Amino acid sequence: MNTISLEQVILSIIIGTLLAILYLLRVLVVMERRIARMDENIFRITAKVLKEEQVIESQIKGMARKKPAVKKPVRKPAKKKRK
Repeated sequence: MNTISLEQVILSIIIGTLLAILYLLRVLVVMERRIARMDENIFRITAKVLKEEQVIESQIKGMARKKPAVKKPVRKPAKKKRK
């Protein structure tokens, strides 16, 4: 009958622990990549919002600077004379 010695048990526990640590490191790397992608997306979204906000502010400032325009009367085109 084969019996497992104490050294084999200790060695299998150590190998199992090392494999678990390697798997957790892999999971952490995957999670870090996902978070980095989320950060990039948030940065892009905030840049777009900032750009749109600047456009709106410039339009508001432009409206405040302009004096109300007096509409000129619409002129009708001249009629052509018949010969």
